[in-house]
Amino acid sequence: MNTLLFDPFNGAAGDMIIGSLLDLGADEGLVRAAMRSVVGEPTIERVDRSGIRAVRVRAHAPVVHRTLDEVLDRVAESDAPAPAREMARRVFLRIHRAEESIHGPGAHFHEVGADDAVADVVGACTALYSLSPDGVAVLPVALGRGFAVGAHGTFPIPAPATVAILAGSDLKTVPGNEERELCTPTGAALLAEFATIRSEDLGPTGIRAVGYGAGSRDPPGKPNVLRSILLATEDRVAGDRVDILETNVDDVTGEALAYTIGRLMEEGARDVSATPVVMKKGRSGHLVRVISPPDATDRLVGVMAAELGTLGIRCLPMVHRAVAERTIEPVTVTIRGREYTIDVKCGWSGGKITSFKAEYEQAAACARDLGIPLREVAGTVEAAARARFIERGVLVP
Repeated sequence: MNTLLFDPFNGAAGDMIIGSLLDLGADEGLVRAAMRSVVGEPTIERVDRSGIRAVRVRAHAPVVHRTLDEVLDRVAESDAPAPAREMARRVFLRIHRAEESIHGPGAHFHEVGADDAVADVVGACTALYSLSPDGVAVLPVALGRGFAVGAHGTFPIPAPATVAILAGSDLKTVPGNEERELCTPTGAALLAEFATIRSEDLGPTGIRAVGYGAGSRDPPGKPNVLRSILLATEDRVAGDRVDILETNVDDVTGEALAYTIGRLMEEGARDVSATPVVMKKGRSGHLVRVISPPDATDRLVGVMAAELGTLGIRCLPMVHRAVAERTIEPVTVTIRGREYTIDVKCGWSGGKITSFKAEYEQAAACARDLGIPLREVAGTVEAAARARFIERGVLVP
């Protein structure tokens, strides 16, 4: 496998990501065409950053802030390849969810909605598409510290949007040792969207190529660059690793099982199941199985012991799990004359949606609100989602 590893030891921004991928061998003509269709001809040049030769990318965009719909329209109208446009769309939806978590529903883009940010996202997604790695991993992202001034006034570094984006991802961070913003919201959203493999799961690798993308600043004594590395890795890294926890119980009521399953999910389990089994001496019981992130195993074992009273829990450590790319797509529908926006969970493979389902809790709340069956709500939402995905050409036939 060819695995792309980002090393944001000095943070990340959209232009730095493009530059590092171009230096790594991404198709410059394809990237130029994509960025040009958004803001005009970009400048791509080689510069020196504390003795390291790096690629500097500038979009030359006027300061024009846009709404989410305007941004998505510009992405859809760009000359980027269709898979890159779809990835760019998901990046901006990721940013929008972060903005709404901070400012509330209807939040507007500011710096991340400017045309240079649109060009950077489209260019970075096009560069990644042209390289077509089998997987992407990201080392801990340096964030910086202090305060800066933006559209909402003075804000702490890292910016609230950057923190929200990273909190909704599996990326690791480090503070960094500079009194400035090292990782921008755009850089965080791109890395979060690109990542498919945890860096700690890479194992032995061989380095095939290295690229450096330059930031706009050139401070003395420290290279303001983002490094990307193309690695030769084994096929086994495509996914993540989980622990499997199991125990058999024969003296637990259905209510206690249901409560325990809920507690385990609240405490970080990826999934929980209880399967009826016949135990020794013909006794009926249940096999309780928990899929646990390795860092949550001790906590989940404690919950199982306390709630089930079990004396033994089997742990199958570090089991490889193949994981499909997943996104959340908000879908707005009108049901019984009332408008609702409900998230749809999508599974992706090869740039296409292979499965999708309305988010249960939101659909259930809508069904209760209207006093109608859950299946009616889910059916309406999923039909609207299907029509949207077909129109965008991203649904597997």
